[in-house]
Amino acid sequence: MQGKIVKGISGFYYVHVVESGIYECKAKGVFRNQNIKPLVGDDVEIAIIDEENKKGNIESILPRKNELIRPAVANIDLALVIFAAAKPQPNFNLLDRFLIMMEYQRVPVVICFNKQDLVTEDALREIAGVYENCGYTVMHTSACEGQGIEELKTLLRGRTTAVAGPSGVGKSSLVNCLQPNIQMETGSISKKIERGKHTTRHSEIIPIEGDTYIMDTPGFSTLYIPGFQKEDLQQFYPEFAVHEPYCRFKGCSHINEPECGVKEAVARGDISKIRYENYKLLYQELKDVKKY
Repeated sequence: MQGKIVKGISGFYYVHVVESGIYECKAKGVFRNQNIKPLVGDDVEIAIIDEENKKGNIESILPRKNELIRPAVANIDLALVIFAAAKPQPNFNLLDRFLIMMEYQRVPVVICFNKQDLVTEDALREIAGVYENCGYTVMHTSACEGQGIEELKTLLRGRTTAVAGPSGVGKSSLVNCLQPNIQMETGSISKKIERGKHTTRHSEIIPIEGDTYIMDTPGFSTLYIPGFQKEDLQQFYPEFAVHEPYCRFKGCSHINEPECGVKEAVARGDISKIRYENYKLLYQELKDVKKY
């Protein structure tokens, strides 16, 4: 039987099998011997040892399409990053950090600006335009008004999506709009995994319908990825590429060099000043990390 690990606590793995429910499983010793640790998000094959009490053993881990560093999960198809269009105003520096972390780990990103009912259409277009011009997919929703929810559900269907965003942006309300029919499912999970002190700070994937899952991710205030250098940063600002041939120096960092095509594009308004200022801040941050 095949399923997906939706939570792991203290050596127990909770595997969701479509149309069968959640099985509490242990991993075979062969994984320890091979130094392989099952991850939340892993697609696995399990052997049922007690159908009535929904218990089993993980027999094999199917090949992973990706493996995130932070949070430590596997097989994420999409990252949905949620910010408010207003109240609070979007923190673009925080948004850029998340985009870089996900792209570095080869996870496609969709940006969602919630609370669209609080701003004018012109303001919404201006906010979205910063990132649409860089090639990102941008959606608008209002959890309060129920706007954009069906479009979002369609986008997520059949995927495992990591959902992230700062506090106050309506992320919880939006996630609740996406999962109105799964109280029974999550209830059956929580009965199995409520284990006192072990219930917090664990990655958890929530089954929404069939093979559709969402996962809430932890904060992302620090841009720390092992092996990531300041020189790597510019490749995650795709709008720079078309202007780099006009830089005087090969390997231009686009910070202090004269005759820089990227800086000239910013001055002309061809590159968003918001994005460029974030680039400079993150570049300096990565430079300072290297010093220590």
